[in-house]
Amino acid sequence: MEIEFVKMEGIGNDFVLLDDRDGSIQAHTPYPQLAKKLCSRRFGIGADGILLMLNSAQSDMTFHIYNSDGSQAQMCGNGIRCLAKYMYENKLVSRKQIRVETLAGLMIPEVIIDETDQVVSVRVDMGKPVLKCRDIPFKSEQDTSVEHILRVKGTEYTITAVSMGNPHAVIFVEDLSSVNLEQVGPEIETHERFPEKTNVEFVQVISDTELKMRVWERGAGMTLACGTGACAVLVAACLTGRVKDHALIHLDGGDLELFWDKTTGHVFKTGPARQVFSGTIHI
Repeated sequence: MEIEFVKMEGIGNDFVLLDDRDGSIQAHTPYPQLAKKLCSRRFGIGADGILLMLNSAQSDMTFHIYNSDGSQAQMCGNGIRCLAKYMYENKLVSRKQIRVETLAGLMIPEVIIDETDQVVSVRVDMGKPVLKCRDIPFKSEQDTSVEHILRVKGTEYTITAVSMGNPHAVIFVEDLSSVNLEQVGPEIETHERFPEKTNVEFVQVISDTELKMRVWERGAGMTLACGTGACAVLVAACLTGRVKDHALIHLDGGDLELFWDKTTGHVFKTGPARQVFSGTIHI
């Protein structure tokens, strides 16, 4: 079977976008198996995950994501910007605000266009952060986990646990360059206190409006960016008094603008998305 695909990226977090609204791809190959095949950087297209456009009776589109290891994520902040750009520029929707159904609930990305009607950036209402440990989930005797100690192989890390539809462990450090992310990332990702595993973010404070972060993504490993991770970082920085309600966050792949609206409780994320190339592949 040959399928059409679009390769997209959001500040270096890259994806293979597939349209399976007729269900023919899933009928041929299960999505976890397909993700492993297509995301291989030596034997496939190469990506951090696959994005699937599926039919929805309640919104403009249903959006599912599978990581490069075949596991399914509830939500992807960079991926949904890519989806919004593709849908608007390919006339699948005419409105700038797009209603997208995800496993983390309804998301509403809003495209920002230039004078040629091309999408230059996407602002996404990422919803409310989840802070209760039982809902993240994170095993703790406390109701929430703000700057609590996590012991990992004899080393203590001060983490703030947040869910933005998927779990995150946010750790503030003085110097990002001193962090061995490839070693520490998987150790925290699979820690027994995170029963569904976790994304891991190390963060350096530049100023009260500027942060720098690196991320180890659950199911994908070290990536250049993570949109839900950036949201979790802003929330953790606000909760610990490092920033107020907004920040420019520098990731390895580029920058995101984050704002936590304390009136509604929603986190808003703004950043770019780009189509890299398109083609067909035999599966």
